[in-house]
Formats: sequence, structure tokens, C-alpha cells
Amino acid sequence: MADPSTDLPPLIGESTAFLEVMEAVSLAAPLNRPALVIGERGTGKELIAARLHFLSARWGRPLIKVNCAALPETLLETELFGHEAGAFTGAVRRRMGRFERADGGSLFLDEIANASQAVQEKILRVVEYGEMERVGGSEAVKVDVRVIAATNVDLPGEAAAGRFRLDLLDRLAFEVLTIPPLRHRPDDIPLLAGYFARAMAMELGWDAFPGFTPAASAALAAYTWPGNIREIKNVAERAVYRWPDEEAPIDHIQFDPFASPYRPASASGEDEPIERPQSSNLHEAMGQFEAGLLERALEANRFNQRATARHLGLSYDQLRNRLRKYGMINTNAQKSRSA
Repeated sequence: MADPSTDLPPLIGESTAFLEVMEAVSLAAPLNRPALVIGERGTGKELIAARLHFLSARWGRPLIKVNCAALPETLLETELFGHEAGAFTGAVRRRMGRFERADGGSLFLDEIANASQAVQEKILRVVEYGEMERVGGSEAVKVDVRVIAATNVDLPGEAAAGRFRLDLLDRLAFEVLTIPPLRHRPDDIPLLAGYFARAMAMELGWDAFPGFTPAASAALAAYTWPGNIREIKNVAERAVYRWPDEEAPIDHIQFDPFASPYRPASASGEDEPIERPQSSNLHEAMGQFEAGLLERALEANRFNQRATARHLGLSYDQLRNRLRKYGMINTNAQKSRSA
């Protein structure tokens, strides 16, 4: 059976940290026990859940997913447990919940820390006894479901603070799989960047992916990747589609797509104000403003002049002429080499 998560980044890696997690997943997958997947945003928690399901004896049965953070408490309860006819206004007929739909298979509860205490208690009953009640009902319904939960917060800390049921945590924590963030998997960065870049080159109809220059590869390796796999996918794909020459190695990487000298100030007002020209002479003030604008654009594009020219709507020669005008050629070259 095909993995329904094929639209998400795949599980790719060869670092020791990654392979250790994959081995732990393979060991836990065949067991008919709950599992808890911990990881930062973008690390692939949903993909780990899918792997746990498809490597188990339940692989031919449904894998149902619920994002607990996306639904309010009342709606989450009916989504998970269903409801009886007449349970509330508009409930004209009985409706199966996600637990019943997952019967015989697995239920992935993403962001479980966002579930209310009342919902947590009902989840505990299913995990503990294999039974539940629909909203508005009084009859116990038997279900055979493996629960796989995920979160990006410290659940033991949440339980200690009284925000998460300790008894549910105990049941879910039969096996805890913690996914390492990408910054702790440096060996996987070129592998992942190359994979996503080749896929984008193919999508664009390029004959081949020309690779990254040593400077671009070094920039990828030095970045901390707060968005993890999801972020490196965006960065690699963006670098390919913006590159004008499909035969030349890619030399420009933009990590922050919001970087711009024209970026609106934040609502908190914490952004630095635009530096005002110090001269009252119109020509001198215009020159000071233009020089400041050039400097900020260069910084936003990591001192890559071709990218900066595109950013400012200039040709490469026009940008070079302006940099010479303000004596910024040598300074920019030094910063480009150190970036």
C-alpha cells in the first residue's frame, strides 16, 4: 500500500542520529502498543507515524490523522468519538468518529498537547480499555486502534504543570521516539538539499541539476534550520527555480524569503527604523539614502550581487555602477567572501 503522505518530504538521511531513530521506529512498529513521537516543527513527525503504521501488521487497515490543535474542544470531541442523533442541534443522524473509522488500524493524534483535559480522559479510556462512547450516547463502543501521538512540546513538563494528564502520558509513553532536529544531523544537509533541488529541477524541465557551488554548500551547512526538513525543502526548491542558468552551479541561497528593505514594520514596532539622511542638502541626502538602501539589500541577499540586482530591479551592470559610485565594491567583495 502506498504511503498517503507522499506529498510531504520523505524520510531521508544517513547520519548516525537519523539512523538511530529509524532503527528505533523499526523495532517499535510491529508492537501493538501506543507510541509518542516528539520533535520540533518540520522534523517529520507525521512521516514517522506513517512508518510506524505501515511497518506493522495493521498496514492494510486505515491510518487516520487528526490535528488536535486545529479544532476547538467540542468539535475535536465529536471528530474523535462521533455523536448520536440528537446529541446537539444539527445532529440529525449518528456519525462515526475517527476512532471508529480507524478500527483495526492506527490513529495519529498530532499536537496532542492541545487536547483538553476532558478529551484526554476519553482518549485514555480508549487506550486503556479499547472502548469509547459517542457524544450524546451511553453505550460503550469497542474499537481496536493503535494510538500514535505527536507533539513539539515537553509533555512531562506539561504534566507536571497540570496541563496534561499524567496517566495518559504514562500510557502513551510505552515508546517515545524523539526526532533529532536538522542542526544535529549536519551530514544529512547536503543529501536533503540535493534531493529537493533535483526534484525541483526535474519539475522545471531542466536536463540535469547542476549542483551547488562550494560557497552555497557552505552556507547550507552553516545555517541552523529552525524549520528543519520542511524549511530545507523550501530553501532548496526556491534556490533552483530562481536560478537563471540551469547549466551553472547554483551560487545563491536565500534563507529568509521575507528579507527585504521594503519589509513592513512589525505590529510591535520592534523593527529598526529606516536611517534618516544626515544632510539637509537634497543631493547629499538622496545619496545617503541610496547608499543605505544598497547596503541593506546586499545584506538581505548575503552580499550576492546578482541576487541583489534582481532584488532591486536593476541589471547587474547598473548595480555595479552604483556600488562603485559609493565606494562599496571592495567592501562588498570582502563581506561576500566572509559570508
